[in-house]
Amino acid sequence: MSLARLRKAFEADINPSLATRRDRLSRIGQLLKENQDALCVAVSNDFGHRSQHETIMLEIVPLMGALRHTRSHLKRWMKAERRARSIEFLQLSNYVQYQPLGVVGIMAPWNYPLFLTLGPLIDVLAAGNRAMIKPSELAPQTSALISSLIGKYFSADEVLVVEGDNEVAAAFSALAFDHLVFTGSTAVGKKVMAAAAANLTPLTLELGGKSPALIAPDYDNKRAARDIVFGKLMNAGQTCIAPDYVLVEKSRLDGLVDALVSEVQQRYPKSSAAENYSSILGERSYARLMDGLDECQSRGVKLVTADIAVAQQGQSIRPTFVLNPPADCRLMEEEIFGPILPIIAYETIDEAIAFIRARPRPLALYLFTSHRALERSVLEKTISGNVTVNGTLLHVAQNDLPFGGVGPSGLGAYHGQDGFRRFSHARGISKVRIFNPARLAMPPYGVMTRLLAKLMGRG
Repeated sequence: MSLARLRKAFEADINPSLATRRDRLSRIGQLLKENQDALCVAVSNDFGHRSQHETIMLEIVPLMGALRHTRSHLKRWMKAERRARSIEFLQLSNYVQYQPLGVVGIMAPWNYPLFLTLGPLIDVLAAGNRAMIKPSELAPQTSALISSLIGKYFSADEVLVVEGDNEVAAAFSALAFDHLVFTGSTAVGKKVMAAAAANLTPLTLELGGKSPALIAPDYDNKRAARDIVFGKLMNAGQTCIAPDYVLVEKSRLDGLVDALVSEVQQRYPKSSAAENYSSILGERSYARLMDGLDECQSRGVKLVTADIAVAQQGQSIRPTFVLNPPADCRLMEEEIFGPILPIIAYETIDEAIAFIRARPRPLALYLFTSHRALERSVLEKTISGNVTVNGTLLHVAQNDLPFGGVGPSGLGAYHGQDGFRRFSHARGISKVRIFNPARLAMPPYGVMTRLLAKLMGRG
């Protein structure tokens, strides 16, 4: 797959200059600006229908923001970082040098085929690496366009795109990369991790999971509904950090459902809903979502569907709220990845926290409260990838925050400086300035050695 060619090119320039790195980043920006319309069309065609506004606002705009942030801070990130020294080693000068790793593989998903392909690439190139990309075969038009554009804006010695099916993806994950980034399901992530283990390839895994939204008793239902609908229905719920279920006080459940339906109808009025509301990509995903709804309906669970207009192209599912589904149903055991939202009633906030903690650690947590003490309590008692308080999705667009999961929702974090460091080797360096203190500990051992051991071994 031409990994050897990329590695040979890297070995010829193992520490690209600031100017070279900025140039590569600028070319990503040119690719996006000069081909925005074509990219939006390709993504929409793959989905059956996706609003151009969603592709621009959810993919292209965040990428341009990440490029600006990275270009403006890269000079500082590349500088050697001084580190402290203890009193016994005052004659040393300690610092960390951030070196490129080499060739980094990027396995991208279909749901955000631009953001989750070019986003990691920004960090990989900023750190001075070469890259090989495997886009998702489930978004074939976007995949083909990305391959063509990368070939136009980058040489095959800098960035290379490999297209293909599951067999190609399996072979890709088994290559001896210096680092491998995978975004996708936990099940596939396990296979990628197993394949990478043969080469001891370090991994960054962004896997998703069931991200909860917890509405505290003090928070207004209508305000919460506005942000939950935004986070859930962007890309028709096909977002790894979309709210996957909502926890609300039992006495306020009906009011929340009314607020959610009202908000959906306001955000997607019949005059524009068909244009702005995305379709479900792939027959398999559509069938899985419908099976989940059918199971709940057959078990007597109440479903509330917001009646909005949908595009004639593609496969669409109207926003559906599932009230208190059983814990063992498909919608509560699997990541939903669609415009379906279970709502779970709780008696006390401690019960809600326990509900979250009893499940695998999610990629995102959303908390709605105006009480600082309650906010601190929930953050201290839960573990998740990232958190947005009194909103949804916002954390992923913050370029100075690390983004990543924990446990079953992922491994490692990137974005901004954290991405630069994730795809760099932090080489610690100690330099003797005038006198080497190790000479005091050299044999033959005597009084000086004992004094030194006593000083250094103090409590």
